[in-house]
Amino acid sequence: MLVAVDHVQLAAPPGSEDRLRRYYGDVLGMTEIPKPPVLAARGGCWFQAGPVQLHLGIEADFRPAKKAHPGLRVTGIEEYAARLEARGAQVVWDEELPGHKRFYSEDPVGNRLEFLESAR
Repeated sequence: MLVAVDHVQLAAPPGSEDRLRRYYGDVLGMTEIPKPPVLAARGGCWFQAGPVQLHLGIEADFRPAKKAHPGLRVTGIEEYAARLEARGAQVVWDEELPGHKRFYSEDPVGNRLEFLESAR
């Protein structure tokens, strides 16, 4: 029986770990968590914020998905968007989901991320 999503894995090109660490750590404010040694040998990096985990795995012929994305729920969405912009990340607001405020951003390798908050 399914009870929760444990993590979301996104792909990234070889050699992109430093850029990913800056974005997911410095820009988004997530904490890097250690990968098990057998998996660390494959490259990539894992991040966590509260119960949310994002795993970035290395893919030799990486191409970012145009539509697929994780949807990340946030509080204080305007302040969070300002944080991303102040750190150089693009923020694209979208008002098409009734009852929610949301925006999209991309990580440095082109993975699309959705950030949303229920409208008050």
